[in-house]
Amino acid sequence: MIDTGDIDVFLGMDVGKGEHHATAVTSARKKAFDRRLPNTEPKLRELFAKLQAKHGTVLVVVDQPASIGALPLAVARDMGCPVAYLPGLTMRRIADLYPGEAKTDARDAFIIADAARAMPHTLRAIDGEDETIAELEMIVGFDDDLAGEATRVANRLHGLLTQIHPSLERVLGPRLQHPAVLSLLERFGSPVQIRKAGRRRLITLLRPKAPGWPSAWSTRSSLPSTSRPSPFPAPRRPR
Repeated sequence: MIDTGDIDVFLGMDVGKGEHHATAVTSARKKAFDRRLPNTEPKLRELFAKLQAKHGTVLVVVDQPASIGALPLAVARDMGCPVAYLPGLTMRRIADLYPGEAKTDARDAFIIADAARAMPHTLRAIDGEDETIAELEMIVGFDDDLAGEATRVANRLHGLLTQIHPSLERVLGPRLQHPAVLSLLERFGSPVQIRKAGRRRLITLLRPKAPGWPSAWSTRSSLPSTSRPSPFPAPRRPR
């Protein structure tokens, strides 16, 4: 639990990418500030300095400690302001206690500030470990997005190969994400071009990117034929 006994102003910030909505509430629940401000260091410093000069100690509370909320927290710390954050789920539960149902930035900023004033037990302290965890979660999120995009592209390639030439998909499909296969598909745009490239050229292309692959991959027999059976029966030879 965060000790708020020596706090004079509770500044709640509904953070955003380009700008934040900030609402400052005194210990007597009077609004000392309530407006939007750009997400820039000079504007943040100006606001914190004014509140400190007029009221005293300012507790800065955000709803997102990482990413878009990182700059306000860094500036607040540099200016000697204690910081904390109100978890999103806790905020949503507290919001049900306030009149009105419309979700606006101004309402959210006031709820953050008032919750810090009246319910300090709902706040969480932000230390170095919390920031590290938040940054790691953000990096993991980027990795998950990239993995999802890679899977989507691979599935698309599988589908295209199956439509164009199912036999080729059966040969390349299990190794579709291997650098050698990707280079092969990038260099030759169709099964016919792969067949026309010839064994020697394919070996030259694949060997540097896949030196440990089985030799069967370097043989002509491993590549599916591009010829298709004729739908018409062969003519009978005269006896």
